[in-house]
Amino acid sequence: MAEGAIITRVFNTVLDIDASAWNQLLAAQPHATPFMRHEYLAALHTSASATAATGWAPQFFTLWQAGVLVAACPVYIKDHSYGEYVFDHAWANAYHAHGLAYYPKAVVAVPFTPVPGARLLARDATLRRALVAALRDWCAGQGLSSLHVLFASDGDLIACTAEGLLQRHTVQFHWRNADYTDFEHFLASLTQEKRKKIRQERRRVTEAGVTFRWLRGADITPADWDFFYRCYERTYLEHGNLPYLSRAFFAHMHSDMAETWVLFIAERAGRAIASSLIAVSADPASAGGQNDLKSPTPIAYGRYWGALERVDCLHFEACYYQPLQWCIAHGIQRFEGGAQGEHKMARALLPVPAHSAHWLAHPAFADAVDRFLERESTGVAQYLEHLQSRSPLKQP
Repeated sequence: MAEGAIITRVFNTVLDIDASAWNQLLAAQPHATPFMRHEYLAALHTSASATAATGWAPQFFTLWQAGVLVAACPVYIKDHSYGEYVFDHAWANAYHAHGLAYYPKAVVAVPFTPVPGARLLARDATLRRALVAALRDWCAGQGLSSLHVLFASDGDLIACTAEGLLQRHTVQFHWRNADYTDFEHFLASLTQEKRKKIRQERRRVTEAGVTFRWLRGADITPADWDFFYRCYERTYLEHGNLPYLSRAFFAHMHSDMAETWVLFIAERAGRAIASSLIAVSADPASAGGQNDLKSPTPIAYGRYWGALERVDCLHFEACYYQPLQWCIAHGIQRFEGGAQGEHKMARALLPVPAHSAHWLAHPAFADAVDRFLERESTGVAQYLEHLQSRSPLKQP
């Protein structure tokens, strides 16, 4: 580690930070994800997807020693709680009921991305703790109500707890590859009931005349991205919302992080009718490439989907079975299905805990939230135990 005093610098844009320095710091983290890459964060802002205008005012918090970047994280000042997937609306309502302002607040997160991983990038544990302390003090100096570190890594949680932040726990659903040779080998690991259900669902899609194409990286053309965006946008509009991410964001992904993405396109009668998109942290084929984060466990992340036509069970096929089949074929060891959704268990995505850390400036509310989190943690632990008892895997 470089010697000398630690200097704190806060930037309004990640573009003012050297990309290679940021990405090298990220690559050194035990639980790095592609969503913390400089290119990804830059695309969120330059595409106008996550900006002050959308309620995500960026502040990139950095520590420097002898001119070297030694710790960093993205911080967003927010006037709402949308796009976070760790729900604190009840906290905001409680503040409002007592005549206090919960917003603005500070969030250390990747916008719209409920993927666990390193949020507090640091060269060592001491610097990570120094980063948390500097963040907390900065938030207090800015008069912010609170600081929230979402979907944090184990190292992040240790640093946050040491600096007095409260831990919160939730549940996600992840699939693990037990060295399956093909999809049938995977099915053989499930109970007879679940195996039968998956085969029935896949058969409905096949009998409807639907086939799939797999595309990765440079093989995904601008026209393919255009089609994907039509599907993605349709999903949001059908639920009465505008999509979080703009088409320009995915143009940046095409040009700057192509190898991160795998696109599945469903076709029927020669026409594309649906698509799903996953991201990949690293795999044996990408070693040394732009997407190599030195991950000891290659991971895929389920991200987005949409359809222009309705076909029974198409969602399950596009979002689970095709990606799992691709993961098996490419030696990917884990597929993370994202936030919530017990229905994922029927597709062999099993429950795992996910974590966040929170600091509240108001002492009385901090005590009240601490008591709430104790009760909630007990409930989450019981819920997790209940889910684990319903595993779709055959018992040894």
